[in-house]
Amino acid sequence: MTLLKDKKEHRGFYLTVTYGCQMNEHDSEKLAGVLEGEGYHPTEELTEADIIILNTCCVRENAELKVYGKVGQLKRLKEKNPDLIIGICGCMMQQEEVVNEIKAKYRHVDIVFGTHNIHHFPKLLKQAKEQKNPLVQVWDENTELIPDMPVQRTDDHRAWVTTIYGCNNFCTYCIVPYVRGREKSRPVEDIVREVEELAADGVKEVTLLGQNVNSYGNDFEDKTDFTDLLTALNEVEGLARIRFMTAHPKDCSDRLIEAVANLDKVCDHFHLPVQAGSNKVLKAMNRNYTREEYIDLIERVRAKNPNASISTDVIVGFPGESEEDFQATLDLFEKVEYDMAYSFMYSKRTGTPAAKMEEQVPDDVKNDRLQRLIDLQSSISMKNNQPYLNQTVEVLVEGESKNNPETLTGRTTTNKIVIFEGDTNLTGQLVNVKINKVQSWTLYGTIVD
Repeated sequence: MTLLKDKKEHRGFYLTVTYGCQMNEHDSEKLAGVLEGEGYHPTEELTEADIIILNTCCVRENAELKVYGKVGQLKRLKEKNPDLIIGICGCMMQQEEVVNEIKAKYRHVDIVFGTHNIHHFPKLLKQAKEQKNPLVQVWDENTELIPDMPVQRTDDHRAWVTTIYGCNNFCTYCIVPYVRGREKSRPVEDIVREVEELAADGVKEVTLLGQNVNSYGNDFEDKTDFTDLLTALNEVEGLARIRFMTAHPKDCSDRLIEAVANLDKVCDHFHLPVQAGSNKVLKAMNRNYTREEYIDLIERVRAKNPNASISTDVIVGFPGESEEDFQATLDLFEKVEYDMAYSFMYSKRTGTPAAKMEEQVPDDVKNDRLQRLIDLQSSISMKNNQPYLNQTVEVLVEGESKNNPETLTGRTTTNKIVIFEGDTNLTGQLVNVKINKVQSWTLYGTIVD
């Protein structure tokens, strides 16, 4: 990626609104890179913006509803300012029915493009300025890697780095393979070069992104894999930390587990989405592992990385999930004792096999199960954080805490959030913090020498 340095003469303001995952956040940094390279400056005010881009997500229904609400809100702005350019991109736009609805009901939208042709944004923007007709350009697939684009990072000391595009797994609840396409790994040398540039620019921590990062290299003839990539990046001078997400349990090899234990810059944190604790539900989800295989994986991780934290994703209320199945999920959580879990109610996604399954679980049942799981995880997280009390941990300072005024926030290598007092000049530095208070999701402490 090209790190944006020189900006052209000020031409106006832009605003990007991002929904969904870290991949979308990184895509928005690329869109910002294009716009700032054209001389536009960022703004948080809708009424000030000359260009507004909505980068959409279709993984859950709530995200889609938010997008439609925002698009409707923008119609009044367009009426007041006909020169305003409104664009919509991202995963939602890879669905034909969504694009048709945008074209039919939201004529004030100027540009529509998808995930496979984000690199055509500069050309589409130029065309939108020259003509008044809406531009719709969505590719069904892109067999080539997306070319490098300029990036305007939102953080001076941490950065996202894409390692692999797409997904080959076709979990029955997930729309991602249909909107992001098949897996395509970036060459190792390209990723290393990007991370070297980031480190030279002051970045201390990179997070390697992919729908399934440990599928990296499956499309390479020379058998280079994700562990090889981590090993190469561990040698980058100036870089302090390497994180990665998301790792599919079925592709988490002993070689990768060993690498996390032995490579000093790779953070001791595994995010391993389990999605369900019942073999019946896992099979219906097409997850390609059993409950027993997943527990064995956790045991192998902990045997090599006893201090590592483990987080997960889980879906409650998948079609056909009985109370017995849900109890199996609760039991799995008690056995694994995750440090953190991102828990979601199942949401129908048009075009996925699960959306057509019988025995859809009622919303009130899903809500009840979700709350029970959250309560359980809260107690487990509180228990897991107790050993941190009175311990000194290394923290990468991220800046001012948004929820705790006049304090700083940062993370440990195990991805624990730490709140402490200190000068904002410490942002981007590694500091030692002695923990004097713990909660389920946050540690509190004091900087020590």
